[in-house]
Amino acid sequence: MAWMYILKCADGSYYVGSTKNLEKRMEQHQSGKGSRYTSRRLPVELVYGEEYERVADAYYREKQVQNWSRAKREALINGEYEKLPALAKKKFQK
Repeated sequence: MAWMYILKCADGSYYVGSTKNLEKRMEQHQSGKGSRYTSRRLPVELVYGEEYERVADAYYREKQVQNWSRAKREALINGEYEKLPALAKKKFQK
C-alpha cells in the first residue's frame, strides 16, 4: 500500500508528499529528516491522507495535488468535495 498525504506546517503552509510507510514517514518529518521544507517548519501535523494500492498512483496524486491552490487543498482537507470543480477553474483578469 502507498499514501498521498498532506501536512500542515507550524507556519500554516501545506506540504504534499507520498510514501509506502506513512507512520515511518511521519516520524522522519517530525524529527527534521523528512524533507528540507518541513525541517524548517516544525512541528508538522498530518491533516489528510489517501491510501492507494500502487506507489505509482500515490505519486501521481501527490504531483496533482501539489499543483493545486491553497483554497483547493483546504477544500480537499475539509471534505468539501463539491467545491473542487469551481476551485479548479482558472481566473483570468480582464
